[in-house]
Amino acid sequence: MSVTVEAIDPANRGALALADERVEYSWNDLDPILNRAANALHAAVDARRRAAVFAPNSAETALAYVACLEAGVSSVPVNFHLTVQELVYILQDSNASVLFVGPETAEVGLAAAREAGVTQVVGWRCEAREGLTLWEDWLAAASAGALPADLKPLPHLHYTSGTTGKPKATETPPSYFPAADTVRAFAEILRPKVTPSPGIAVGPLYHTGPLGMVRNLFAGMSLVTVQAFDPEKVLALIERYRVAGSVMVPTHFQRLLSLPEEVRARYDVSSMKRLAHTGAACPRDVKKAMIDWFGPVLVEAYGGTEAGSTTFITSPEWLERPGSVGCALPPFELVIIGEDGKECPAGEVGQVYFRDTTGRGIVYHGDPVKTAEAHIAPGVFTLGEMGYVDAEGYLFITDRVSDMIVSGGVNIYPAEAEHVLLCHPDVADVAVIGVPNAEMGEEVKALVIPADPANPPSPEALNSFCRETLAGYKCPRSYDFVDDIGRNAMGKVNKRALRQNYWPSDRTIGG
Repeated sequence: MSVTVEAIDPANRGALALADERVEYSWNDLDPILNRAANALHAAVDARRRAAVFAPNSAETALAYVACLEAGVSSVPVNFHLTVQELVYILQDSNASVLFVGPETAEVGLAAAREAGVTQVVGWRCEAREGLTLWEDWLAAASAGALPADLKPLPHLHYTSGTTGKPKATETPPSYFPAADTVRAFAEILRPKVTPSPGIAVGPLYHTGPLGMVRNLFAGMSLVTVQAFDPEKVLALIERYRVAGSVMVPTHFQRLLSLPEEVRARYDVSSMKRLAHTGAACPRDVKKAMIDWFGPVLVEAYGGTEAGSTTFITSPEWLERPGSVGCALPPFELVIIGEDGKECPAGEVGQVYFRDTTGRGIVYHGDPVKTAEAHIAPGVFTLGEMGYVDAEGYLFITDRVSDMIVSGGVNIYPAEAEHVLLCHPDVADVAVIGVPNAEMGEEVKALVIPADPANPPSPEALNSFCRETLAGYKCPRSYDFVDDIGRNAMGKVNKRALRQNYWPSDRTIGG
């Protein structure tokens, strides 16, 4: 029996374990599938034991991640919007020896796998084609017997957007992936933290928040996955499955609240016990409206892929301190550092640092320079934001030190689009910034100095040029043609000054 299913009460193994819009699986249904997938993976990976998952949400996507956990394989969650070359970089950098794809990503995945030298590509719900092993055939050829449970569990290898244009790899931090010697021991650590009540994954599983719900599935919590977020459909699923938990970003909240009041009233959401949000600042009126609707079940986690959750706040706490992202979570301690390099007193704005009392800090896989740059002392690191702590230790984020854009909970680094646009023959210089978007929080805008001011390129031409190299979500949604972007003598651009022309003067990040 698979490690995932063995702890489920035999009387409950016929209950729902996993569902998407097409299929439902009980725990009994999952057991042979997981055993076969784990055995197939165990045989397919090389000594570095990595498999990349490049597919939208589906039951099979979740099963691929759980099979990696069962087989002691490190999964590499990949944004399924990436282009061939972007995927090639991740496959090569991660040393993945297996690639999972869905019907939407098979073509790009196969092209990238050929270039990266990945010979095992497994696809679900795909048409047969050269180089692709169909999921059903892959499972049928594998043993249905359980793998030894003494395999060592390996953390996911995530890729965060890089300020230099190349994503950097970081393993799931211990706060999300506690150390364990065996797969069974790892499951036993996780099981007390979950309940059998269903969770619903509405965000893409390549994000750390939704991916955590897959680890909960591994530990015995049933899961419903949604490929594309449709607000009314999500409400219907919450009511149908009596969903008790989810992880969302503020954009999801905005879309839910945009439904007519009579539509919202049609669905019973009283089963929801914990609705976590993360990924971007949530406007205060939006968060208050969600609490009024769902009740005081919203919790906010602030942190990063590299660190996990560093602060946490409940609904009652937030209602007393609107705008706060909470107090530090163990093993972290908050430290605010001023421009003079000294620790700031309560109420004074400075750069936000966290002291990891374990001494680990954050680690970028294979990049000691970037790792060192994030720290001011061993174990004391920053996620690149400004803020202050009140007298009770609650953190308020006020601005970002870095130029990162957060659109719909997705991190976008301007350097990637800038590097591409500077290669266009009609572009003399460019700065990419984040500007307000009512639904997504921010959107990407390019400020372009044309090579010939009398004959600037069209926004359509620049957008087409960008999309040849970058995933669509990284490309600017608008272009402004300007005479100057304010480069100083050192060649640096003050992005904060450029953003001020587009943002309201009272802008505050952090809810």
